[in-house]
Amino acid sequence: MTEIRGLPVTLRLLAVHAHPDDESSKGSATYAHYVKRGAEVLIVSATGGEQGSILNEKLEARAHAERDMAGLRVLEMARAQEAMGVDHAWLGYHDSGLPEEGESVAVNSFATIPLEISAEPLVRIIRRFKPQVLITYDENGGYPHPDHIRTHEISLAAYEAAADPSKYPAAGPAWQVSKLYYDRIMNATRMRAIYDAIKEETPDSPVLAQMDEMFKRWGERPDLSTTHIDVADSFEERDLALKSHASQVDPEGFFFLYPLDLQRRVWPTEDFQLIDSKVETTLPETDLFAGITE
Repeated sequence: MTEIRGLPVTLRLLAVHAHPDDESSKGSATYAHYVKRGAEVLIVSATGGEQGSILNEKLEARAHAERDMAGLRVLEMARAQEAMGVDHAWLGYHDSGLPEEGESVAVNSFATIPLEISAEPLVRIIRRFKPQVLITYDENGGYPHPDHIRTHEISLAAYEAAADPSKYPAAGPAWQVSKLYYDRIMNATRMRAIYDAIKEETPDSPVLAQMDEMFKRWGERPDLSTTHIDVADSFEERDLALKSHASQVDPEGFFFLYPLDLQRRVWPTEDFQLIDSKVETTLPETDLFAGITE
């Protein structure tokens, strides 16, 4: 609870993601950080991740994953939610998968549902939860997965529609979200700073070759981040949340190949891009709620 113009107000952050595990790799330290400071944080998963493959060869629950991936991912999401201390909601759409070039996504999967239909449940959530801040992906979805792109589309549609009482009148009273952000955590500036520190301190680290490949794929990728939240106090919760998604995350993989102390020294923030604000703020920011609490 905080005060705005002398009145007690609960700060609320809503983050919209495509699949369970996306929330843990894209902002989980920020979510845990704000929970510790008294904010309410709600994570929305658009799909159940039913089409996910087993990405961890050491998965203990392999038999469960092979029999019922959707059921396993519900359990994984619950563990990640507990690690971050957040609330969670499912939109209930079916994972579209990542089709091969030239192939279509499955009929009735999330990416195929008309936008005016798929946005309505998110409008209902916004109007009920009443967040001041909404975080989602950019127009490329962070990477071009059909569900990530659709998540961007429904997030923007719901951001606008939730404030318009003429849209979805049965979804509850209109609510204006104050600020809209895109996730920019995997920005080139951050990754290059971490790379340089690893190369100087542990030049034989296996992560350097992986990062070299990543930089080649990115090319001259610009850093669009405007807002840098110091969340070094929540990196452990981030890693616990990531490891909760054991079917999707290798506990000895890329995310865990550089030590926490190096990350805290070199790049203690998670980074976002302010896209729209209904309140006055000054860039760069160090708080997602800047302009709201002032």
